[in-house]
Amino acid sequence: MSILSNITNDLRNFDWNDLQDVDTIGVWPVAVKVVIVFIIFSGCLAAGYFLHVQNLQTSLQSVAGEENQLRIEFEQKAFLASNLEEYRAQTEQMEESFTELLRQLPSETEVPGLVDDVTNTGEGSGLEFANFELPEEQVQEFYIEIPINLNAVGDYHDFGTFVSGVASLDRIVTLHDFAITRRDDVFLDMSILARTYRYKEVDEGTGAGQ
Repeated sequence: MSILSNITNDLRNFDWNDLQDVDTIGVWPVAVKVVIVFIIFSGCLAAGYFLHVQNLQTSLQSVAGEENQLRIEFEQKAFLASNLEEYRAQTEQMEESFTELLRQLPSETEVPGLVDDVTNTGEGSGLEFANFELPEEQVQEFYIEIPINLNAVGDYHDFGTFVSGVASLDRIVTLHDFAITRRDDVFLDMSILARTYRYKEVDEGTGAGQ
């Protein structure tokens, strides 16, 4: 008990203002020195612990974010894997549809024949062509548009048969800008823009349509 009493007396009698003068540290009581060392050591431990915990929390948040990202990627890949066969079937269907569309676009050498088909369809429908012009081709991003200006004479029935016949052609031909005027009690004048399309070759420029 005498040792504990001495330590208590030393701490009680110590002028704590002397802590401001570290030059007197040599005459400080041992008990004071022990307390100061303990406080400093405890502070270092506490600071180290909290800093370490803070770093661990930061690392935890980072790992949690990576975990969420990995989970999302895993779910996406799992979804793709589970639907792989369906995607393959859709891809094959799209390729077949694209091939069918390409088949309906004439090559450059087939265009004159297609123009003849349009003319023959009109004449077969009873129309009489008064004018037939091929303006400059319009180059688009993936294809080339070939306009055909038509002026024909016929009755309503002839025009209807012509439109139906053009729609039945194997190749794609679209009709635009109808203008119909009465010539007499039976016949009508028709002005129409027909458009057909062909492949755009790799080396063909942008042209007037761009």
